[in-house]
Amino acid sequence: MEQKIQRIKESALQDLNKAGNREKLQELRVKYLGKKGLLTKVLREMGKVPKELRPKIGQRANEVRQLLEGELDNRLAVLREKEKEKKLVEEAIDVTLPGRPVARGHKHPLTLVLEEIKDIFMAMGFEVAEGPEVEYDYYNFEALNIPKGHPARDMQDSFYICDEILLRTHTSPVQIRVLEDRVPELPVRIIAPGKVYRRDDDATHSPMFHQVEGLLVDKQSTLGDLKGILLAFARQMFGQEREIRLRPSFFPFTEPSAEVDISCMNCKGEGCRVCSGTGWLEVLGSGMVHPKVLANTGYDPEEVVGFAFGMGVERIAMLKYGINDLRLFFDNDVRFLRQF
Repeated sequence: MEQKIQRIKESALQDLNKAGNREKLQELRVKYLGKKGLLTKVLREMGKVPKELRPKIGQRANEVRQLLEGELDNRLAVLREKEKEKKLVEEAIDVTLPGRPVARGHKHPLTLVLEEIKDIFMAMGFEVAEGPEVEYDYYNFEALNIPKGHPARDMQDSFYICDEILLRTHTSPVQIRVLEDRVPELPVRIIAPGKVYRRDDDATHSPMFHQVEGLLVDKQSTLGDLKGILLAFARQMFGQEREIRLRPSFFPFTEPSAEVDISCMNCKGEGCRVCSGTGWLEVLGSGMVHPKVLANTGYDPEEVVGFAFGMGVERIAMLKYGINDLRLFFDNDVRFLRQF
């Protein structure tokens, strides 16, 4: 038995001298000192050794175990030190070298356009208002003169959470909330930017997109005031040579209602493929606030009047930058985003 312990000792020391990494050292620790290791097996066979020899053999086995454990620890410490030195050499920092430039990102084109829209209207005295994206049916439809069963609801195919709660389909609910909070305060001048949701998805529609709602309510305001504000906006956004026109339209929450077009930037109003030969490009919807909307919020439609307008931020960005597919805004293709 003593010879067997000696052979294990010699074999282990030879293996330790050859070990060149931590993984190999761990394998040797398991091989010789683990639960099923060679030296452990010897200790478990002590019952076969005559009683008078057991103390001597046991002492010898423990000496070898302590020796091997010490050698393993020393060898591991040496390897750690070598690894540390190697790492210091490989990862050394030369403080005399110029710094590595950090790649900087930039704002998304929709963010750029939205900030520009805000700046233009804030300069004209409008303030920014916000509202919830998960909205009650009342604020999204009914308070805006769109009762249940109204055909206009079909134009805004919605994501309903339950019968009376949905993801808002436009930012117009913000005007209802603001008017309710401020009645009878005058004037009310706000823009309401934010995300809206509809079940659309193609080259010109997205299930989630951005809108900016505008509202002005006062004792005196006219369609001429609305046109003047929108003309100023169009010229600051698309160039001072832009002209606008208002075309009769229908929105349940405005009366009269109008679609707003700008003169084509490509052909300057002469007619081309971009504007389908008309010389005009549609940009937003607008109109005078419907008396029922004013009454629903607590204002007297006999005493006050107002106008509202709404635009899609993606639509404005597509016209401004000449983009023909709305999905590019959401693909996160760096080649596209770096152009702005």
